[in-house]
Amino acid sequence: MTPQQDQSSSTGLAGLSQAQRERLAYIEFRLYFLGDIGRADLIRRFGVAPAGATRDFALYRSLFPDNIEFDGAAKTYVIGKRFVPVFNHVQERVLTALSQGFGDGVNPVAGPLLMCEVPTELNRPQMEVLAPITRAIHLGKAVRLRYLSHTSGASSREIVPFAIATDGLRWHTRAFDRKSLEFRDFVISRMSDTVTIDDGTVEKHERPDSDIQWNRIVELTLVPHPDRDHAEITERDFGMREGVLHLKLRAAMAGYVLRQWHVDCSSSHRIDDKAFRLWLANPLALYDVESALFAPGYELPK
Repeated sequence: MTPQQDQSSSTGLAGLSQAQRERLAYIEFRLYFLGDIGRADLIRRFGVAPAGATRDFALYRSLFPDNIEFDGAAKTYVIGKRFVPVFNHVQERVLTALSQGFGDGVNPVAGPLLMCEVPTELNRPQMEVLAPITRAIHLGKAVRLRYLSHTSGASSREIVPFAIATDGLRWHTRAFDRKSLEFRDFVISRMSDTVTIDDGTVEKHERPDSDIQWNRIVELTLVPHPDRDHAEITERDFGMREGVLHLKLRAAMAGYVLRQWHVDCSSSHRIDDKAFRLWLANPLALYDVESALFAPGYELPK
């Protein structure tokens, strides 16, 4: 695609509606990652009429002629020999679509688009529990709920949530806890009977600006574990540059991520487990980080 064609195509996209751009992006997604797409695929995904699907394909071909060809024998559209993606295909969304399909509650394309094996998520939040939490975050309200914890068992609480987060295994909400009068992480799957509190106010000290651990950013330096073989494989697997991976994490989340990634956080890289392929080269960065108690091997500096 020449610079002139690229500029012309961008101008053409700018004049389209959001719905049209979404359909063209889906055409390109199928071409890019699956190699072909037919009218039936577009109809099933968006519920458009056959004539509308035909117009969408004609529009994509007029804007990006190098990207798409028509296979008359198979009566389907296939990827062009000089294909260059135009839309921004976000990695996480691409992998989710390929492994789980598309689902927006209207015209879902259920199931994987390719043969794919993904472990079952053991910690899926229930929608009736999650929805009051996310509503409270968006509207700046508190939530009343029942919560199970290792220390106090089942208890009634009022929290003021302001963010959701995941360590790759469990979904949390970060919130001010009106019982302990401090900011804490709450695992959503341990909640029940969540109700958004419509009356009442959220005080200044309950808002995210007052959460020091959430607002503090720690910079961590990860390297291949010194006691493991084949450091070059670890460098490739984790996208390291010159043998180093620099991470910037919120202090409130750092310990969870280090545990999920199996990072040896001991100063002497003493963890003797081959599952730990990474070592935290600057453990002092975790000083005064409350979530560091979850970091494998971490010890307070003496």
